[in-house]
Amino acid sequence: MIEFFMTDFLRAVLSLIIVVDPLGNIPIFLGITSDLTPKQRKKAFNIAVLTGFTLLILFASVGNWVLKIFNIEVYSFRIAGGALLLFIALDLLIKTKFEARGYSHAPEEAGAVPLGVPLLVGPGAITTVIIILESSGFVIALMSVVVVAILTWLILRFVDPIHGALGEVGSMVVSKIMAMLLAAIAVQYI
Repeated sequence: MIEFFMTDFLRAVLSLIIVVDPLGNIPIFLGITSDLTPKQRKKAFNIAVLTGFTLLILFASVGNWVLKIFNIEVYSFRIAGGALLLFIALDLLIKTKFEARGYSHAPEEAGAVPLGVPLLVGPGAITTVIIILESSGFVIALMSVVVVAILTWLILRFVDPIHGALGEVGSMVVSKIMAMLLAAIAVQYI
């Protein structure tokens, strides 16, 4: 019983961390917050994690209810979600650079949008959480959201040293590997 729980839990955490992709998104986070002081950047990252993962906890809590209200079967959602994740993965594999123009540089605003939503938690993460909820249950869905939130916060807390170690090319390679894994997960959902 515990072995199945741990297997489902690890699968859920890995699926969600791959979709959220905090390591691969480091150059984007740094680009959007480039005009902020270190203190403002830290505040923006804290707001991003709080905003994004509050949204995921909400979907983990009411995802089943949302499906029932709209009379959506789980298999239909898995296919639609898998197709969406595949599209996101292909987009990540193809694009070469993120344009940060047009975003606010106030820490509160940049932290909530676009850092928290949609960069950390977009349609792919929401879809993943609802699929985890349907396949593994509420406890695993909630625990995986909490673990990924903590891991993401730690990565953003130490974003400068991590980016220094990875560099632009290393960050891009990590992002592309994560996109490939996301594509594989998406195909399994379909």
